[in-house]
Amino acid sequence: MLFSRILEDVRLIRQWDPACNSTLEALLCYPGLQAVWFHVTSHWLYRRRLFFLARLVSQFARFLTGVDIHPGAAIGRAVIIDHGIGVVIGETAEVEDHVVLFHEVTLGSTGPHRGKRHPTIRRNVFIGAGAKILGPIEIGEGSKVGSGAVIIESVPPNTTIVAPLGAVIRRRSHEG
Repeated sequence: MLFSRILEDVRLIRQWDPACNSTLEALLCYPGLQAVWFHVTSHWLYRRRLFFLARLVSQFARFLTGVDIHPGAAIGRAVIIDHGIGVVIGETAEVEDHVVLFHEVTLGSTGPHRGKRHPTIRRNVFIGAGAKILGPIEIGEGSKVGSGAVIIESVPPNTTIVAPLGAVIRRRSHEG
């Protein structure tokens, strides 16, 4: 499973990033990819209640990549973490398929309460550098969050949000 995911992700990076010149470069020089691959292992351990081992793998991945993904987070397929450094994804965060996160994005909590406390990011969402998405909120499918935005309320599908106050500037209809 991990091997097929690695191949899929390498193909995706080769398509996504015009600066990627080879498969070897994608494999060895894209810390966001490597962080997601380590997460597959740490999440597998976490789901089997091997919490210490899961955290150990995630901390090793953070040391190597600069990307901090809690083993409990649910990460879909074809997720791109571009430039990786400083990305933080909390324990109850959910990131669906075909999501792009840039550096210094936080999918965080607003407090120490139990239960769902991190955001859900739906399919085909783009989150710009330095955006902070906090709490048990949802970013709707097809939305774009601009760099530096701080989002503390759910965002409807197909919406563009810009910094610094997370103001809606455009909402596309689902038609056409």
